[in-house]
Amino acid sequence: MDWNHYRFRSLWALPASAPAVYRALERIEDYPRWWPQVREVTRLDADSGTLRVRSLLPYDLTQVLREGRRDPEAGVLEVSLSGDIEGWARWTVTPDGTGTLVRYDQEVDVRKPLLRRLAVPGRAFFRANHTLMMRAGRRGLAAHLAAV
Repeated sequence: MDWNHYRFRSLWALPASAPAVYRALERIEDYPRWWPQVREVTRLDADSGTLRVRSLLPYDLTQVLREGRRDPEAGVLEVSLSGDIEGWARWTVTPDGTGTLVRYDQEVDVRKPLLRRLAVPGRAFFRANHTLMMRAGRRGLAAHLAAV
């Protein structure tokens, strides 16, 4: 087992239309406004940017995101990640009754040296940290969409 390899999946049920949710998710520069753990986003060009996140545990992760797929008809936004973590992340947005179901998938390898050294004893904490961050993201996006 590679202790520095992670696969994550989160499902968010949101009381907003799929197009509204998709538009919010594609505006990554706005994430810090509604997602507390996304501390900073800096556009590098039209297809890439840097993202700095910090959840409950006392470390930041900084990564470069490069657009891989943007397909509003299929409801898919996908990026490649490099930096403290390397891999990919994908949002899939689908209508669900009067609301929307959002699926977040991520597959990454940790590159940040401190986190690599703590891979075995810290794995459960790192996974819990990610879960807490995703819960806060869902709450933040729901509130953001309700306010728009």
